[in-house]
Amino acid sequence: MKSLRVNTILNIIKTASSIIFPFITFPYVSRVLMPEYIGKVNFGSSYVSYFSLIATLGITTYAVRECSKCKNDKNKLSREASEIYSINIFTTIIAYVLLFLSIILFKDLNNYRNLIIIQSTAILFTTLGADWINTTMEDYVYITIRSVVFEALALILTLLFVKKPSDYMLYAAITVLSTSGANIMNIFYRKKFCNIKITWNIDWKRHMKPILCLFVMLLSQTIFNSSDITMLGLIKGDFDVGLYSTAVKIINIINQLIASVLWVVLPRLSVYFVENDYPKINSLLRKILGLIVVLGLPCVVGTIAISKNIIYIVGGDSYLAATTTLKILSVGLLFSLFGGGFIGNIILLPSGQENYYMKVCCINAVFNIVANIFLIPLFGSNGAALSTAASSLLILILLIPKFDRRIKIDNLLGLITAPALGCVIIYIICRIVFLFQLNMYIETILCLGLSAFTYLLLLLISKNEIVYPIVSNIVDKIKKRD
Repeated sequence: MKSLRVNTILNIIKTASSIIFPFITFPYVSRVLMPEYIGKVNFGSSYVSYFSLIATLGITTYAVRECSKCKNDKNKLSREASEIYSINIFTTIIAYVLLFLSIILFKDLNNYRNLIIIQSTAILFTTLGADWINTTMEDYVYITIRSVVFEALALILTLLFVKKPSDYMLYAAITVLSTSGANIMNIFYRKKFCNIKITWNIDWKRHMKPILCLFVMLLSQTIFNSSDITMLGLIKGDFDVGLYSTAVKIINIINQLIASVLWVVLPRLSVYFVENDYPKINSLLRKILGLIVVLGLPCVVGTIAISKNIIYIVGGDSYLAATTTLKILSVGLLFSLFGGGFIGNIILLPSGQENYYMKVCCINAVFNIVANIFLIPLFGSNGAALSTAASSLLILILLIPKFDRRIKIDNLLGLITAPALGCVIIYIICRIVFLFQLNMYIETILCLGLSAFTYLLLLLISKNEIVYPIVSNIVDKIKKRD
C-alpha cells in the first residue's frame, strides 16, 4: 500500500503548481482583460459548470470509492471501471445536448455563445480522461508530473498570446488546456491499471442510486458555488462579477491547498469504513483535522489581515473594491473547511452516508439562492459573499449532529490551542507592519515572512503533533547525511 505521506506531498506539489502558475498569470491577465472581460470569462465558466455537473453526475467521487474496493483485482477493476465510464459517456452526451439547446433558446447568451462553446470542451476532456482511475490507484507521481507540465505550458501560452481585452476567448481556451487538456493522456496511460472500454452490460440498478444521490448533492454544491456569480452577472453585470470572482479565486487557492490533502485520503478511508476499522479511521481523521487546523486557520486569518494588499497585487487598483468581499469570503472558508470539507467530504462520503449529506446540500442551495436574491441587489459582490459565508455556516450546523459517535478525536483542545494562538500573533504582526506605512509589496513580504517564521517557531516549541514530527524527521535525515 502506497505511503499516504508521499501521496500527500505529491498532491500538495500538484495543487501548488495549479496555484502558483495561475497566481503568476492572473495579475497579468486581470490587468490586460480588466474587470469586464474577466467577468465574461468567469460568467461563461460558471454557466458551463452546470452542464459539467450533468456530465460527471457525481461519478468521480463514486468511482474512486467503488473502484478502491477492487483495485487489487485487475479483471474486477476493469469491469467496474468500464461500467462507470460507459455511464459517464452517456451522461456527457446528455449534457452537451442540453447545453446546445440552452444556447439556442436563451437569447441573452448570444454574447457568450462562442466563449461557452470553448469552455465546454473541458467537459469532453474530463470524461474521456477518467482521471478518477489514477486517484483510485493512488498514482500521484503521474498526476503531479502531468499537471505541472500542462500548467507550465498554459503559463507560457498566456504570456505569449494574451495581449489585449479582445483576447479573452483565447485566455479561456488556454485555461481549459491547463485544467482539462492533460486528461487526454489518460486514455493511453490508464491501460497499465486496467482495460476501460465502453460496454452495454451495465448494472444500472446498483450504480444509479448512489450516483444520482451524489449528483443531487453535487448539483446543490454547484448551485451554492456558482449561483452567486451567475446571479451577480444577471443582476449587477460583468464588472461586479469581475470583482467577486477575483476574491473567489484567491479563496479557492487556499481551499485547493487544503483539498489536496483531503482528496488523497479518500480511497484509503473508503477501505477502512468498509472494514469497520475505527482505530485506523480515528487515527487518520485526527491527522486530517490537525492538518486542516494547522494550514487552514493561519491562511484564513492571514488573508483577512492583508486582504487589501492581496487584492492590489493580484488585480491592481481596479479591483480594490473587492477587499471587503475577500474578508467576508475568508470567514465563510473557515466554516467550509470544518463543515463540508471535513465532516461532509471526509467522514460522510467515504462511510456511505451520502443521503444525509445530499439533503443538507439541497437545503443549503435553496438558502443560498434566496439569500442572493435579497443581498445582491443591496450590496452587490459583498452581498454575494455574505450569502456564501452564511451558507457555509449553515452546512456546518446541519452536519454536526450527524457526527458518527464511533469516531473519537481525543484532546481536541490540544490540537487547536497552538495554531489558534499563532493566528492571534499573525494578526498582531500584520497590524504592526502596517503602522510603518511601507510599500504594499514590502508590507506583504514582511507580513508573510515574519508571520510564517513566528507561526512555525510556535508550533515547534509547543511540539505540535502534525508539524513537529515532520520537521524532526527532516532534521534527522540532514544529520545522517552529514
